Amino acid sequence: MERQIKLIWDFRGPDSNKTAEHHEIHLKDFIKTEALDMLNITGVERISDIHSLAFWVVPESDMKKFRDILKPHRATVYT
Repeated sequence: MERQIKLIWDFRGPDSNKTAEHHEIHLKDFIKTEALDMLNITGVERISDIHSLAFWVVPESDMKKFRDILKPHRATVYT
């Protein structure tokens, strides 16, 4: 089974959670526009009051393509 990679966008500041939630909307729009319905694991995580993140999980074989298009801040293996 192919590894899954979690692409991550970090947001900081008092409005970080709202910004991350808004970014997730754009990720879902991208998935829909590109007809990538099988790649629909997205989400938002609140790390603290001033740090939240939005993420999208993609197969490792597609990671470079989406990394170059969407410019995530970082990535990690999804478990």
